[in-house]
Amino acid sequence: MGQMITLTAADGHEFGAYQAGFADAPRALVVVQEIFGVNHHMRAVADGFADAGYLVICPALFDRAERGVELGYTPEDAKRGIDLRQRIAHEGTVADLLASAEAPGHEKVGIIGYCWGGALAWAAATQTTRFAAAVGWYGGGIAATKDARPNCPVQLHFGADDDHIPLTDVEAIRSAQPGVEVFVYEGAGHGFGCSERPSYNARATAQAQERSLAFLQHAL
Repeated sequence: MGQMITLTAADGHEFGAYQAGFADAPRALVVVQEIFGVNHHMRAVADGFADAGYLVICPALFDRAERGVELGYTPEDAKRGIDLRQRIAHEGTVADLLASAEAPGHEKVGIIGYCWGGALAWAAATQTTRFAAAVGWYGGGIAATKDARPNCPVQLHFGADDDHIPLTDVEAIRSAQPGVEVFVYEGAGHGFGCSERPSYNARATAQAQERSLAFLQHAL
């Protein structure tokens, strides 16, 4: 239901983004990709939020390294995604997120991300002042900056059985950020929200999505 558009970051970098929803949607949301690019799953996620009444921008963050990347979920795909991420300066990625926030033309814009995108949603909340709300699903590495001050309301979701993010990290985040909503889902692993991955957990996904939508609706 969406389409690819071209956006330009403050440093002049042009990149693709998947846009879904109507221009007059009451709310706007930046959806941030996993380490696998703006693939079939991320477009479906964007479409789902569009159906919920959002104008959605899902930026192709890998375009700074290689354009048009759409990966699957094999170990080889994961390795390639990590390699691409390492070729991109964090400052460039943040610039792309900020450009994506401007695209809808809404004063208030939310951000939600998954995997790498979950960590980027936290970065957007703590390193910029553009977003009115941020949601992260299984964002790795957040514990390393757990003491950073969010500039907007934040909600985080983790799987209790995530082999990439130990529960000690989750508890460290919870302790350092009493104002942040942190949810942990029993029996859920990394990537539990992606139906195309073996770790998909329908129960955890439904509960996390319900909480995310309620949080975003209240904040935006």
